[in-house]
Amino acid sequence: MTRSEKLPEDLSGRPFTVMEALEAGLGERRLNRPDLMRPFRGVRVPVQSPSPFMPDESTTSIAATLRRVHAYQPLLRPGQYFSHLTAARLWHAPLPQPSSDTEPLHVTARAPKSGPRMVGIVGHSANLGQRRTGARYGLPVSNPADTWASLAPLISMDDLVAVGDSLILIPAIPRRSDLRPFTTIPKLAEAIERTSGRGSKNAREALRHIQHGAESRPETLLRLLLARAGFPAPLLNATVSDSAGKWLGRVDMLFPQWKVVVEYDGDQHRTNSYQYDKDITRIEDFERSGWAVVRIRKRGLFVDGAGTVARVDRALRSHGWMPPPRTVGH
Repeated sequence: MTRSEKLPEDLSGRPFTVMEALEAGLGERRLNRPDLMRPFRGVRVPVQSPSPFMPDESTTSIAATLRRVHAYQPLLRPGQYFSHLTAARLWHAPLPQPSSDTEPLHVTARAPKSGPRMVGIVGHSANLGQRRTGARYGLPVSNPADTWASLAPLISMDDLVAVGDSLILIPAIPRRSDLRPFTTIPKLAEAIERTSGRGSKNAREALRHIQHGAESRPETLLRLLLARAGFPAPLLNATVSDSAGKWLGRVDMLFPQWKVVVEYDGDQHRTNSYQYDKDITRIEDFERSGWAVVRIRKRGLFVDGAGTVARVDRALRSHGWMPPPRTVGH
């Protein structure tokens, strides 16, 4: 590239609109060079353009979404904001599918204006009273509660509960860079009142099952699976101590009356040898203190739910739990 073909300084290193480029004196031939990506109609992004949202431990899972919102940002008009699935990604909601470079962005405009229409964008329109906005990574987004309510027609009931659990979570180890909780159960209820049409019924039902304590989507899905099987409600992410009061660890689900622990083992328990060794020692401590430990893996949750229910049933019954008698209708 010759010196005359370099981008103007105010356009280099960031996404820009075609209109900005034309006003800066760039021609169509320059805008079509391979060093400029075209993620959306009317936008160019220098190949070497760094996103201002530098991925860290908390953002790598949504890196694809961050790249796309960064690219679309120059096209945002006053009153428009990211919403629905896109906002859910930005709030780190545990959605069933991972973030990808092909997932459309959801953009809402405040009525009476219509949402944008173009390839790669799902446009929406909402009254100010129906959707309330906030800020995330310096971007205008729907607030966490309204984001959750907007997902009701788009994802399953169980996943809606999992997103709600995540948004109200108060982590055991808070992160200064990401203050939690993002919202509260009362605010979720208020958001439902601002919601109409498809999904409002699902949102009301999901709200009944949202609970404090679940720290991951699998933990929520496992809790719902066990609840549907008729087991008593466990304590979530509770601590376990031995008979002398010595702290043994924190567990996903605890049935203290029957001394039963249920743990979901994610991939980190298998791939991280330090974590794996630590888990073995911890479980030995539990069992030595009289606790039954049921460890559930991915297959047990997503493929063989019946087998998981049977394993938990055996553990509870062996420690004295008896299911309540069924009521026979007359």
